[in-house]
Amino acid sequence: MDELMLEAYQHASAFDGTWQDEVHLVFSERERSRYRTTTANGQEIGWFLPRGVVLCEGDALVCDNQEIVLIRAATETLTEASSDDPHLLLRAAYHLGNRHVSLQILPGALRFPKDHVLEEMLEGLGLTVRSIDDAFTPESGAYASHSHAHEDPSAMTHAHPQDADQASG
Repeated sequence: MDELMLEAYQHASAFDGTWQDEVHLVFSERERSRYRTTTANGQEIGWFLPRGVVLCEGDALVCDNQEIVLIRAATETLTEASSDDPHLLLRAAYHLGNRHVSLQILPGALRFPKDHVLEEMLEGLGLTVRSIDDAFTPESGAYASHSHAHEDPSAMTHAHPQDADQASG
């Protein structure tokens, strides 16, 4: 079976909703600019995207054969720290940000990749900490582009799958 070659990337807001295959990726896979994996239908796919592009739930990869592969955020093990005290949550977010932790901010809770040292720190601050399995969609950061210039079809990125990293498992 031949590997699918990436022709273009479409942000979810530019995607028309029709796809032939999908790929389920945890966050660390979605943030890689070069990657090779297998789709839900067993097809090999690789991509080479500009650094800084993070694939999100609902984005699409358009292959050279015009097949569209939908991006799905896969479930992964996370830590969720919660509190009814907004000041305590703000302090926790400060301490996690000071350690450059990827962080998903929810009403009354913070989520991040499982880390027992950080869990102990947050428990020490008084937050309730638990392990959960869910899709991880952290904040993109203050310096991330929010314009999604890659939505413009003329700005679509061409792939070089031969340069894609091998997936490690």
